[in-house]
Amino acid sequence: MSCGLNPELTDLSIDRLRRRRSAKWARYGPEVLPAWVAEMDFPLALPIKAALAEAIGLDDCGYAAPQELGLAAAFAGFAERRFGWTVDPELVWPSSDVVGAIRALLRLLTKPGQRIVINTPVYHPFFAVIEELGCEPAEAPLNIDGLDPEAIERQFAAGAVALILCSPHNPTGGVPSHAQLSAIADAAERHGAWVIADEIHAPLALPGARHLPFLAVSEAARERGIALCSASKAFNLAGLRCAQIVAASANAAELIRRLSVGDTHCGHLGAIASVVAFRDGDTWLDDVVAVLDHNRRLLADLLAGRLPQVGYTQPQASYLAWLDLRAFELGEDPSAAILERGGVALSPGPSFGRQGAGFARLNIGTSPALVEQAVERIAAAAVR
Repeated sequence: MSCGLNPELTDLSIDRLRRRRSAKWARYGPEVLPAWVAEMDFPLALPIKAALAEAIGLDDCGYAAPQELGLAAAFAGFAERRFGWTVDPELVWPSSDVVGAIRALLRLLTKPGQRIVINTPVYHPFFAVIEELGCEPAEAPLNIDGLDPEAIERQFAAGAVALILCSPHNPTGGVPSHAQLSAIADAAERHGAWVIADEIHAPLALPGARHLPFLAVSEAARERGIALCSASKAFNLAGLRCAQIVAASANAAELIRRLSVGDTHCGHLGAIASVVAFRDGDTWLDDVVAVLDHNRRLLADLLAGRLPQVGYTQPQASYLAWLDLRAFELGEDPSAAILERGGVALSPGPSFGRQGAGFARLNIGTSPALVEQAVERIAAAAVR
């Protein structure tokens, strides 16, 4: 156990974890340590467990009724407490998941052949969504400071009609500044573009960083932006299918109201769990943030001692570590060699865009002991 941390989050049984049937633990055999997809290994918050157990005990698995459950109000309360963001519950709609909501909104906002801005390297489903819509990706790559508002504006000026903003950023864990977000909002307003802000990792901002909701940045952001939020990453509820689409202007609300019924529907158990997470999950979330803060610093120490050739900047948010492994000459996708030689599964860097060649993403949302084991396995594969 690590001193001062909640032992329920740090003393994890690998045997118990391997009994899970979610994607992270089901894809590979018992010889592989999975550290790839964005699932945490921590046990669910007790209030969420109790609410889900009660629902199952009541055979309560019907259609969702998020409005009657108070989902929008619960989210608004959470946003006020955690981010200082005042949200109008009347401008919050449910959705099954953030990526699906991005797809549905962009289907209304774009026509085939139009260009959509992404900040590469970036969450790989964004590429798939753009392709499905028949649109073209307009890359505005990250720079040394993270988001590059000038590059984004150049893409807007060249005709791009929307930006999928990943804030906090996946895979780098960067948290944009007020100046960056404000500049992006102003650029969108000047060029009549939209900003679809994926803020799914927002509740996991780590000490030293503060998440700034895009819609709280400026009037331009409220007029040209729509935010997508969820308890799924912070509370490990992705399989329950519940997210929120949030507007802060009549302009954005009018667009959201044009979505189909299916696009503003969520899972019943997901709605139940999300309401409890937003209302009663603060203490558990604080404990998780403390463990993630410990793990990001532990990873820095382990790499410095065992693999100093690895490029690593500690994430400002969430549980995803972006590793530069180019020094080991393992090819464009070092995760393949690391899986084969070391038996640890990482997310392939190239899937996040061409800037990811030679990189891999490591999930540190687990116990300190398993972070150490992952580093040992990476070292065994990389140092030959």
